[in-house]
Amino acid sequence: MNDNKFACWAKKIVTVSERGTIEDGVIIIDNGKIQDIGTYNELKDKLENICVYDYKDKVITPSLIDCHRHLLEYAPGSLYPVTKETYLEAGKVLLFNALLYGITTLGEQICGSPICGISIDDYMKIRDEVPLKISFSLNSITIGTGELSNYTCLHENNQVDKEILSNAEVVSQIAIKNEYPGENVFINATPANLPAKDVPRAGEVIFTKDKLKFIVDKFHKNNKKIGAHVAGKDGINLAIECGVDVFHHAHGINYNQIKIVKEKGISIVATPLGGTHLTPNLPQDILNLVKEGINVSIATDAYLPPASHLNLEKDKLYGSDVLMFIANSSMKLLFDNGYDENICLSLLTSNPAKILGLEDSIGKLEVGMSADFLVCDGIPGLEFVDKESICDIFINGKKVISR
Repeated sequence: MNDNKFACWAKKIVTVSERGTIEDGVIIIDNGKIQDIGTYNELKDKLENICVYDYKDKVITPSLIDCHRHLLEYAPGSLYPVTKETYLEAGKVLLFNALLYGITTLGEQICGSPICGISIDDYMKIRDEVPLKISFSLNSITIGTGELSNYTCLHENNQVDKEILSNAEVVSQIAIKNEYPGENVFINATPANLPAKDVPRAGEVIFTKDKLKFIVDKFHKNNKKIGAHVAGKDGINLAIECGVDVFHHAHGINYNQIKIVKEKGISIVATPLGGTHLTPNLPQDILNLVKEGINVSIATDAYLPPASHLNLEKDKLYGSDVLMFIANSSMKLLFDNGYDENICLSLLTSNPAKILGLEDSIGKLEVGMSADFLVCDGIPGLEFVDKESICDIFINGKKVISR
């Protein structure tokens, strides 16, 4: 019997593809890829001489994707008493915790940080040491302290002058190495998890139109899409005018801006946990975006103190453990408004896969795609938010977690 070829037989398979939900479904895996998928009656003749996992009381879905987080650069020093020598070891702990919650693919930000000086290459080496799939967004960042604090991924923990953020050579180097449109540029200064008294300039628009357009054009000339940390009417208008491809947060976006975002094919990464100086994305905000046909993902921006409307402990930092929780209200609202479970789940699977440029390999369960999937007691984010309801987790056809 070929150990690399097996099948899973489930109560239902939520494919998040055109096939939709398959009741009494079977998925056949061969060498880490999906070889076939359909009902048991359609595929029963193909199950001879291969191992079949019996999940007939379970649901199979694509595994989850968090396309905006800061697990490796900012979180270790915020959560643990680490030094440079142990910083990335703490990061690996956080990555494993993400895996426990069904997150098998991450969009990780490298912005430059005052906390610890670690190189881009050292961050990127981690993906060779863990089973998860990680894409890196290379960024500059401005923190809204009294005197604005500027950093770039190229300068590690060394603060830089504001002019460096739009320096041609610096921007080109970032664009060339960048892997996906994350928070490549901070249009608004960020609170960066600091108390309001320490970041009085949080939300301030950092760039003129000419400077931002110069940065965007540099990315596009290098055949790279660009994403931006942006919130508020003025910042969002600037991002639209300058051709930014992906809006991270977009807190405070208005109806007219939503219409323009749709026309221009801009994607939005919503962060209900927080991340800017404004009220985070509420369920109704996310519903409004989905109604317009905008590609919307939900991400944690972890680790963050929670927005007040989530009713979480206000003095605690939250991360991977709340991805399903912060998506739950929005997914339920979509479902109550007539969107089926596949559309609801796309906020955590196929939509973020598209942000990462990986839509042809992950985020859906289709023939030829990577066998990254969950075996659950229901639909993650919609019917449950706890990790215990995820029974088995597969990446590239390998079972990496089993409860």
